[in-house]
Amino acid sequence: MFTAARLIRPAIAELEPYTPILPLAVLAARLGLPIERLVKMDANENPYGPAPKALAAIANEAYYHIYPDPGHTRLRPALAEYTSHPAEQIVCGAGADELIDLILRLCLAPGDAVIDCPPTFGMYSFDTGVCGGRVVAVPRRADFSLDLPAIEQAVATSGAKVLFLTSPNNPTGNLMPPEELARLLRLPLLVVVDEAYIEFAGIGQGFAPWVSRHENLAVLRTFSKWAGLAGLRVGYGLFPPWLAEQLWKIKQPYNVSVAGQEAAIASLEDRAYLLANVARIVAERERLRPRLAELPYLRPVPSAANFILCRVVERSARELKQTLERQGVLVRYYSSALLRDYIRVSPGTPQQSEALLAALHALAA
Repeated sequence: MFTAARLIRPAIAELEPYTPILPLAVLAARLGLPIERLVKMDANENPYGPAPKALAAIANEAYYHIYPDPGHTRLRPALAEYTSHPAEQIVCGAGADELIDLILRLCLAPGDAVIDCPPTFGMYSFDTGVCGGRVVAVPRRADFSLDLPAIEQAVATSGAKVLFLTSPNNPTGNLMPPEELARLLRLPLLVVVDEAYIEFAGIGQGFAPWVSRHENLAVLRTFSKWAGLAGLRVGYGLFPPWLAEQLWKIKQPYNVSVAGQEAAIASLEDRAYLLANVARIVAERERLRPRLAELPYLRPVPSAANFILCRVVERSARELKQTLERQGVLVRYYSSALLRDYIRVSPGTPQQSEALLAALHALAA
């Protein structure tokens, strides 16, 4: 007799699904509100959207009926110019999420350990489970800094192959100090630094130049945030030669769409426009944080990214999120033990911030 359960890997059957953010149309239908009423500040998206050149490139592309370039031969040189990293050591993906998955598929045998430092991006632990690995969680300190001695001890006892770090960290917003990365790179494993939000941290931030000097360092980046291309899924990684060579073997041939590649190339050409929008978002972040701190039940955390984590006191963070949602104001809430007293807000336009603040002040009355 056929039994479906017999075909499913036990690790997958026991895996907790990742909870993604729903798109506007689905949320509007669920809440019974028109899309234009929604104030979407829950997914770290760019409220200003793609660059004009990117939109024009998508509209003018004539070959959508042809498979995309599997080697990303125009995009990678443009990225090499942007990052100062050799084009042959850049691998592009359908978002940085695909590259996280590829790294783990490459490195993990069943039961191999991966070091995760929560609270952080949930895809590291999720993809580790999908790939049959074992998550070794080393929680961050109370101020959300890394617990370096605990990481070192966990590596020594688990034999972990990969350590994931995010800078600025999501959802806490803090940057990783260079001296901490230098110390962790002495460990006998691959260190992957996810820089999805690095453009919001300021000029000169980031560890891209370190990759050429460290055989065990990879840096991941994305066009989703700073370039407003979250819906097209374009990410890339800067890798040492040995790792890039192996990743090329296992990536899907046509993993980045024609539209995604054209939009990414055009975004790099129109970066002055995009970086001006980044500056607007950073300015709004700095304007919004002290306004949030004025509320008696919120304790916002300093951030170098395009979001602000806020501790909720004297009331339930979950209920606050749900109350705002019923009014069409969308913020992020996490049910994990480390974050159940927090919400995360993605600063948008000044108009969106004012709508959020109005709703929050009404709840404080």
